[in-house]
Amino acid sequence: MTMSAAEYWGNRYRENGRSWSGKVNASLKREVTGIRPGTALDLGSGEGGDALWLAYNGWTVTAVDISPTALAIGAAAQQPGYEITWIAADLTEWQPLTTFDLVTSCFLHSEVEISRGSILRRAATAVAPGGTVLVVGHSGAPHWPRPDDGGRTHPEPELPTPDDMYATLFADSALDPQDWPVLTSALVERVGAAPDGTAHTIVDSVLTLTRNE
Repeated sequence: MTMSAAEYWGNRYRENGRSWSGKVNASLKREVTGIRPGTALDLGSGEGGDALWLAYNGWTVTAVDISPTALAIGAAAQQPGYEITWIAADLTEWQPLTTFDLVTSCFLHSEVEISRGSILRRAATAVAPGGTVLVVGHSGAPHWPRPDDGGRTHPEPELPTPDDMYATLFADSALDPQDWPVLTSALVERVGAAPDGTAHTIVDSVLTLTRNE
C-alpha cells in the first residue's frame, strides 16, 4: 500500500522527535528583513522555526503543516504575546480564506509525492496586492560523504532551480507574470552541518517576487 503524505510526515515526526534546528531559514531571514511586518502565511511550516522568527519580528503568522506533531513542537516553543495560528492541514486541499502580506514556502519537498506546483500557485493567489511571495528549495542533495558507503557522496536528485520555480508559479494562466516583479532569483550558498557536525556548503534555490498593487 502506498503511504500518504500525511502518514509519512506523521510517522517521521513521531519517530524522530525534533527533526530540525528550530532556527529560521537563512534565506527567509535575509529576504524578509527590511520588509514592513504585516500578515504572513508559512506553508509547510514543520516545527515552526520560520513562523516563530516571523512572529518575534512583528508579523501576525498563520503556520500550516500536514503534521500535528510538528506543529505541536512549534506551539510549545512559542513565547507569550506573539500571534501565531497553527493549522494542521494537507496543503493539497487546504484553501486560504484571506490574503496575506507575505507568503513563504521553504523546502516544500517530500519523499512522498505531493502536488507542489498547485500548492505554490494557490499560495501566490493568497498574496495581497503589494505583498511578497518567497519560495526556497534545495538545489541538490548535501555533498558530505556518508560514513557507511565508502566515502561516496550523495547522488544528485532532480530538484527545482529558481527558473523552474518561476515557471511552476506561472504554469497556470490565472497568474500574469507582468503583475509579479522578481526581487530575487538566485542560487544562494549557506553553511550547513553534516551528521558528524562538520561544516559544509549547501546551495539553495531562492525566488522572491512582489505582487503589484
